[in-house]
Amino acid sequence: MKVWFITGASRGFGALMTKEALASGDAVIATARNPKTVTGQFGDHPNLLAVALDVTNEAQAKEAAAAGIARFGRIDVLANNAGYGLLGAVEEATAEEVERLYATNVFGLLKVTRAVLPYMRRQRSGHVLNFSSIGGYFGYPGWGVYGSTKFAVEGLSESMAAELEPFGIKVTIVEPGFFRTDFLADTSLAISPASIADYEGTPAGNMRSFAADANHAQPGNPAKLAAGIMTIVNSPNPPLRMPFGSDTVAVIEEQHASVEKELAIWRQLALSTDFPNEATASA
Repeated sequence: MKVWFITGASRGFGALMTKEALASGDAVIATARNPKTVTGQFGDHPNLLAVALDVTNEAQAKEAAAAGIARFGRIDVLANNAGYGLLGAVEEATAEEVERLYATNVFGLLKVTRAVLPYMRRQRSGHVLNFSSIGGYFGYPGWGVYGSTKFAVEGLSESMAAELEPFGIKVTIVEPGFFRTDFLADTSLAISPASIADYEGTPAGNMRSFAADANHAQPGNPAKLAAGIMTIVNSPNPPLRMPFGSDTVAVIEEQHASVEKELAIWRQLALSTDFPNEATASA
């Protein structure tokens, strides 16, 4: 039996992972701002501990981790799933909106991770699932600030994977594309109210109407992603990155091709900046 610690467990991917883990016989420390939203869905399950957690509150994160340890004795899987989106051109986002987004998507993830890792290091095992997005691999117009939080998650996770390997702890970056959750609804998405007229009709401006039209029409099946997460955590050699969705795979392939093409064009200039006779690559 594995013991999971899941943030944002009251809805979306968090609730679906909780459901899958409990169905498989695992135990879940399911956290949410209001734990009653968790028990309301799953009832008084013997393997479920619903705990109040605002991920921006580090003291509360430590209390939640300690409560889970007191109940189950260990934490095997940390799913950093809590987060929300911000739609609008980079210029349109206010400092307050940016800081609030980072407080949850980046600093909140770090606070929860710092609360859980000491237990994983002590047991010399564990698996951290950091939820990113295809927006953390490719910068979409209209999603720049949100995407930047996910780019941060990707960079942190790569370093963590190397840092935690000596302790037997694995790290996987989860990269969903557009899935049919409530992410594009107002419960999970903030839309910058400071709309600048110049962006109307541009890719950034058009993204606002696209997001409204795409809500609940996305190609990804959330239940299948949750099942895929179970496959990852039960694998002896899980991936560092796990893209989910045909749209995600297509964007990654296009991004790789674009980077390779641009590098080929500018390769000579890139290599020209080394001191003479100290180049590590050749044309």
